[in-house]
Amino acid sequence: MMTSPSETIDASAAGTWTLGDLTVNRIGFGAMRLTQPGPAFSKGPSGDRGRSMTVLRRAIELGVNHIDTAAFYFSPLRSANELINSALAPYADDLVITTKVGPGRDPSGVWTWATPAQLRGQVEENLRQLGRDHLDVVNLRIARSHQAESVADHIGALAELREAGLIRHLGISNTTADQLTEARSIAPVVCVQNRYGIGSTPEDQALLRSCGEQGIAFVPFYAIAGAGGEAGTGGGESESDEVLAVARNHGVTPAQVRLAWTLHQGPHVLAIPGTGNPDHLAENIAAGAVRLTPDELALLGS
Repeated sequence: MMTSPSETIDASAAGTWTLGDLTVNRIGFGAMRLTQPGPAFSKGPSGDRGRSMTVLRRAIELGVNHIDTAAFYFSPLRSANELINSALAPYADDLVITTKVGPGRDPSGVWTWATPAQLRGQVEENLRQLGRDHLDVVNLRIARSHQAESVADHIGALAELREAGLIRHLGISNTTADQLTEARSIAPVVCVQNRYGIGSTPEDQALLRSCGEQGIAFVPFYAIAGAGGEAGTGGGESESDEVLAVARNHGVTPAQVRLAWTLHQGPHVLAIPGTGNPDHLAENIAAGAVRLTPDELALLGS
């Protein structure tokens, strides 16, 4: 039967995993789409503040205890971190907030990339916006153009902030296997956050499996959007016949199939679907209860 927003399936349906010593439900929430209704990082209108705060509070009610955000998630009138702070502080003891550093945006939206010396400023900006005295997990986001380069200096700078108590755990995003190995030689890494979903490459699959073997959480982004990326679903990608067929089998949406497939890739795989729509939020969380058969997984490419 189609999962309706009124059903009370919560985030515990997909089970749990750990980020270091922090236990989270495998279905979490990505904050990127809170700030504007259209494509992320566009010059389009800002989202409705009240609606975004309602979505955040409803996510917590539905068992979400892992939120992914960043200081560079903002539109002209909205900041994801400010929305999280306003909607959820004082924070529940079990809520884990993961953020990212490396990229930055000036007030006009122009992108910059931090040097190792500038990472402390980005960490402190996240602390201030979120109203925290430490950050639970900080991912170093690597630029696509830097995936052949060393991450030692950046990870080393974050490791110093971890030793100083500003960061509890470190992760790495948009990375390669070699960069992950280098990062782990400097400091513990609790998660990898990479683009991943149906149709991902054998190299992506290999990194996912390697993370599982090392006990590292693998946290895909754009698991629903696929090739749409920042534009979201409908960003130029037509849904495959295979996804549509499985969705019909279960009476669920194609987005729920994509999320369910992602979670079936291993117990260490987390999901952080984002939305500014309360109904889509409930559907995303309910995807954690969708159980795909071996034949369906094979049909979808697993």
